[in-house]
Amino acid sequence: MNVIRPDAAHILRLTDELAELLTDTVNGGASVGFLGPLDRAEAGAWWAQRSAAVAAGRLAVWVACEEPGRVLGTVSLALPDKPNSTHRAELVKLMVRRRARGRGLGRRLLTVAEEAAAARGITLLHLDTETGSPAEHLYRSSGWTPVGAIPDYAADPAGMLRPTTIYYKRLGTAAVPPATGGT
Repeated sequence: MNVIRPDAAHILRLTDELAELLTDTVNGGASVGFLGPLDRAEAGAWWAQRSAAVAAGRLAVWVACEEPGRVLGTVSLALPDKPNSTHRAELVKLMVRRRARGRGLGRRLLTVAEEAAAARGITLLHLDTETGSPAEHLYRSSGWTPVGAIPDYAADPAGMLRPTTIYYKRLGTAAVPPATGGT
């Protein structure tokens, strides 16, 4: 199993496999921002749009491949675009194909994203996930801290409004602003 960080052109070459992963995830009931049933054309168009964000440096994507081109999972970091937020990023779209779950792949992808963020100097990550979803166990057991839940935040793939829990994780010591004034 290889975990790679594809560039924008590679994302476009992997679009069909990534679309299959996304449709499998959504059609399996995971709430990742889409309503079901999700078709491959819509999923492929969404991934093709992500390549522009990768090219612009606003998104970092990692892909777990079983063999060249056979995508089993992915995770992304939405990178900061404001001067006051360069220390943080949002973990987004952690997905593992249903047939590959239970083998530690989600945890491996999460660790890869966390380590890459820390290497970039990012000291704070945040994410949101459906309250009560299996993903919550992964995040809690990986040291993420729940902030709270927002009721009726997003519709699940079946269209039902569900609560979402917000999580954060510190990756290092946050920068301390310089002292002002003097004694």
